[in-house]
Amino acid sequence: MDWRKLLREITSTRAGTFGVISVGLLLVIAVFAPLFAIHDPNAIAPMDRLQPPSAMHFFGTDQLGRDLYSRVIYGTRIAIGVAVVVISVSLIVGILLGVSAAYAPRPVDQLIVSAFDIINSFPRLILALALVAVLGPGLTNVILLISIAFIPQFGRVARAQTLAMRNSLFFEAEAVLGAEPWRILLHHVLPNIIGPIFVLASMNIPVVITIEAGLSFLGVGIRPPLASWGGLLHDGYTYLDQSPWLALTSGLALMVATLGFTLLGEALRDAIDPKLQQAR
Repeated sequence: MDWRKLLREITSTRAGTFGVISVGLLLVIAVFAPLFAIHDPNAIAPMDRLQPPSAMHFFGTDQLGRDLYSRVIYGTRIAIGVAVVVISVSLIVGILLGVSAAYAPRPVDQLIVSAFDIINSFPRLILALALVAVLGPGLTNVILLISIAFIPQFGRVARAQTLAMRNSLFFEAEAVLGAEPWRILLHHVLPNIIGPIFVLASMNIPVVITIEAGLSFLGVGIRPPLASWGGLLHDGYTYLDQSPWLALTSGLALMVATLGFTLLGEALRDAIDPKLQQAR
């Protein structure tokens, strides 16, 4: 794949350019959060509680006097980190299950597909809430539970793409020539199915960020004192009549992240999908 050509395709529109810039900025902030934060995000200063923005505190302070700008910065690390880990786990497990289902005997295939259907029958946030009620809140549990909710989507795409590949002429030609199944899988199946799955992953990142924020907003996600955009939104809602900055700053960060990843995913889909390229 020509990455330079792909980048030019993505940035050929304003929406794609905004997506690339905003996602790139968020990734840099997440990786180098300690360099961007000007205060300890967990340092409590009761005398400075609910202060408005100033030269000392760019976004003001929260109800415990903690620097809100630093907490939003570290909240970026939490949001991006959770999204990347969840998508990576869901993608890997989904591909393994989907490809296995496509190659497996029909009873095993039906069993895997049925498991996918059962998980997909629940809205993701409701499923995550139900699982959190069983395992409890916390960073590790949130990652695990959201990953479970997204595995069927990747698994179904991997299975459908693999079945389509198995019916193609070059696949049959490779088998007739005596190629080992693992060689066909590594050199033909995976390279051809990874494109649509990669697009799906980029489109699901903002959904994961929103679900994590929703769980934290409800108090069953990331536990304090870790900074989460959803937790900051909850505090902002609680103290909205005293200081609007908690809700405004965390809400703006969440909006930029979800919009940026959504626009990047759509631009990536348009650049990779040949049918969409011919239609333009």
